[in-house]
Amino acid sequence: LKNSLAFVAADKTKLADLDEAVRRYLAWDSIVAEAQILNLDPHQQKQAKAQLENADKTVTSRLPECYQWLIVPTQAKPQDSVEWSAFRLTGTEPLAARASRKMKTDELLVVSLAGTRLRLELDNVPLWRGDHVAIKTLIEDFARYTYLPRLRDSGVLIDAIAEGVSLLTWPKESFAYADSWDEANQRYRGLRCGQHVAVTEDSLGLLVKPEPALRQYEADRAPATTPAPGTGTPGGTAPLVIGGTSSVVVAPPEPPKPKRFHGTVHLDPQRVGLDASRVAV
Repeated sequence: LKNSLAFVAADKTKLADLDEAVRRYLAWDSIVAEAQILNLDPHQQKQAKAQLENADKTVTSRLPECYQWLIVPTQAKPQDSVEWSAFRLTGTEPLAARASRKMKTDELLVVSLAGTRLRLELDNVPLWRGDHVAIKTLIEDFARYTYLPRLRDSGVLIDAIAEGVSLLTWPKESFAYADSWDEANQRYRGLRCGQHVAVTEDSLGLLVKPEPALRQYEADRAPATTPAPGTGTPGGTAPLVIGGTSSVVVAPPEPPKPKRFHGTVHLDPQRVGLDASRVAV
């Protein structure tokens, strides 16, 4: 996997010095090992061991002096050819530590990736396979293609996925997550977005583009009852349609109307006062 490799190479001018030091070490090592055959006395054996230790120190000191070139395959765009870039290493740390520090400084090795940066890579290349991409496929892509950021390991990508899915701004800046794609029903199973999701390197999940994720998300949130199109009541309240194989239109109840009562009373002119009191009651 080309995007997982980097090389440390020897400097040609320093290689001869290292070769000489290694030869001296091997010679003294052979003398110490064959001390009995060579019939060395204790004093000579002690001297041979001292020379062996000095030779070992010389080799150790000349190794970083000799291997001072970091060789890394680089590629700016997918259409460009792969180039070998050389960087001189400095410092006194072990070779792996110096190479790692140089790669981090020059962004040749990424140890932390933001979810928003991952979204940019998904869109720019692009890395989507239709409306989604499998996490396992994405791990292989980052390890293979040298135009993508070189990650320290697949855990960096997993952390970026978890961060991106949890963002509340995921429709614009990141992506959604789904357990799988249901081909028969043309929908995502276990679609989640804007929340924490436990993602592992062995996950079979998918990263989903925001647009299809939003469409399914809004469809799943839609109520089971919706107004029947083109119908309504004089008061402006539309009847409800209960969906199913045979839809039934249910009109809302009419609001109660006000009621008024009236009556007629004939008064006797001779006893107006008495009849009037009865009407009042």
